[in-house]
Amino acid sequence: MNQFPKGGISAADLKKFAKAYADSPNARLLTNALYKVPLATLATNGTELSQQNFVFSIDIKTLPSTNQKQSGRCWLFAACNVLREIIAKEKELNDFELSQSWLAFWDKFERANYFLESILATAQIPLEDRLPAFLLSTGVTDGGQWDMFVNIVRKYGIVPKDVFPETAQSSSTRPMNEILNQNLIHNAFVLREMVAKKASAKAIATAKSSMLSRIYTFLTTCYGVPPTTFAFEGRGGKDGSKYFREEGYTPITFRDKYIGNLLNDYVSIINSPTEDKPFHKLYTVDFLGNVADAAPIQYLNLPMDEFKDLILTQLRSGEIVWFGSDSRKYGDRTEKRLWDDAMYDYELTSGLDLSLTKAQQLDGHYSVMCHAMVLTGVNLVDNKPTRWKIENSWGKEDPNKGYYYASDSWFDKFVYQAVIHKKHLAAYAKCFKQKPILLKPWDPMGTLAD
Repeated sequence: MNQFPKGGISAADLKKFAKAYADSPNARLLTNALYKVPLATLATNGTELSQQNFVFSIDIKTLPSTNQKQSGRCWLFAACNVLREIIAKEKELNDFELSQSWLAFWDKFERANYFLESILATAQIPLEDRLPAFLLSTGVTDGGQWDMFVNIVRKYGIVPKDVFPETAQSSSTRPMNEILNQNLIHNAFVLREMVAKKASAKAIATAKSSMLSRIYTFLTTCYGVPPTTFAFEGRGGKDGSKYFREEGYTPITFRDKYIGNLLNDYVSIINSPTEDKPFHKLYTVDFLGNVADAAPIQYLNLPMDEFKDLILTQLRSGEIVWFGSDSRKYGDRTEKRLWDDAMYDYELTSGLDLSLTKAQQLDGHYSVMCHAMVLTGVNLVDNKPTRWKIENSWGKEDPNKGYYYASDSWFDKFVYQAVIHKKHLAAYAKCFKQKPILLKPWDPMGTLAD
């Protein structure tokens, strides 16, 4: 039986609402102001802004900020920004980047295979069901999770940026993604039809291999030919006087020399205070990944005080922290480069009740992780954080040279994930022995991969 909303707005209701507006001098004043002034400008809390300074009691020195340009590769840029500090320190480099395009190329290719395998796994489920519809509508995107970065590095290694540089397509990915996803949807229907007609496993494997071959060629035209060997060279030292050149690297041997097995020592923690995710439990997300034969993504859910304490411990040890947040909320990207939920008083300006708990934000689909960055510092007053320093990947043409900051209250509300070294997690050893609880593919904790 169809259910349609009832309780329409009557003429008497409209008359009452109009009178309430006319009787409110404040509403009329706001109407005049908002005719010319942007809502965010009018709602700006100047007192709050004056209290937020770009100063930090713990401030880890890091390399110049990077620029992901018109792409959704924040997770790769943030992860590369973590690893490059290790290489730059060893070679005494004042500026250095790993190739984000190298990782994006292989992520796209592996994720195309992951998509096709997911289509085959769900081929007998009707298209109108949510799972096939979700897979088809999501396709292959720029986004990703820390564990997906680890998957690519483990399988394909890393290279310096000048070995596999940016192209027009890697820096502005929308057209490439649209073409790739149109092809993947076409391939999905081909594979579903083959399954429906009971084609042999060999025939399906041959068809999929042909699809992947075409996709590999397309990606190569967009990114360039992936190098198999290269030389690592540059100038190090405080004044750049030390030239070096190291021959004969492959992406794997370069990773092994400078990074080794370091990535095995990091795990993801999340803060998701929703009823469906009890704290101190491990979670994974169904159909979330990029490398089909890799270990599943995994998170440990912690209360915010424990979540934050682990981040502080890692920063105090002199190590920066990859994290995921909702950067769309309460941010100033033009002047202060600041995220602060008290910076805009939208309740006062709008007259609306905007209160939401963090759990309600997630359950109500108001807020999800959409951007990954790196924490490089924090300001502590009486041993409590007041603001956090952030290395972003949106370029460095601003007063803080690409570094942003966030108030602690914004951090509590809109930071959802962080990556922590295992040496700080001894108290949680038993938690990591649990069997992960499987979350739905569309769970908010999987959204950085969208």
